[in-house]
Amino acid sequence: MTETAATQSKLTSLANPTRFIAIASAILPWLAVLTAILFVIGIYLSFTTEGDYQQGETVRIMYIHVPSAWLAMMCYTIMAIAALGTLVWRHPLADVAAKSAAPLGAAFTFLALVTGSLWGKPMWGTWWVWDARLTSVFVLFLMYLGLIAFNRAMDDPGRAARVSAIMILVGFVNIPVIKFSVEWWNTLHQPASVMRLDGPSIDPEFLWPLLVMAVAFTLLFFTLHLMAIRSEIWRRRISVMRRHAARSAQAGQ
Repeated sequence: MTETAATQSKLTSLANPTRFIAIASAILPWLAVLTAILFVIGIYLSFTTEGDYQQGETVRIMYIHVPSAWLAMMCYTIMAIAALGTLVWRHPLADVAAKSAAPLGAAFTFLALVTGSLWGKPMWGTWWVWDARLTSVFVLFLMYLGLIAFNRAMDDPGRAARVSAIMILVGFVNIPVIKFSVEWWNTLHQPASVMRLDGPSIDPEFLWPLLVMAVAFTLLFFTLHLMAIRSEIWRRRISVMRRHAARSAQAGQ
């Protein structure tokens, strides 16, 4: 078997919801334990570093705000990939993955907005400004809420999956706007200090706790996402069983 054929075979096996549930159930306990360990380490490092000479103790908000902001964008990127899986490859779990990720993305975006406001008040002297970065992240939050509301309002799962996938792909234009807003426009937000071509500009004392917390938050997302996908598969199975039972009852009358 060629390497391409082997990869296709693995993807086909994962497309089986029963197979996916079995794999997820085996992975989730280990993933949850690893997430908890990293959070313990990250929180310990976050509180043992010295305060910043300018920001003081408020700099510790960074260890929650920055990973939340990263995940807000990463989650939508995953949803965009899943949307392609729905429209192009017709993957049976693609729509489930996108639908399950939307509430998580909304939660992380909300957390980024709240912690950003708490951090902005002592630094900028205001809770909120309508600059490019904050406004585009707020738009992302509204997009998440809109997708959640749309999925709950639609009765036809197939049509909802296709329309939702199109909406996700159209909305993806906001992700590069968020990423490069500090470079395209004059904003209060500082430029990137970690993901830089010439290396991070942040002091290692703050960088290591931030990286550990970022990994912990990322693993938390994948843990919750796998759980949400598994629950959505079960929910859809129960819904199908109920419809079949209702049709059988009607036919028997």
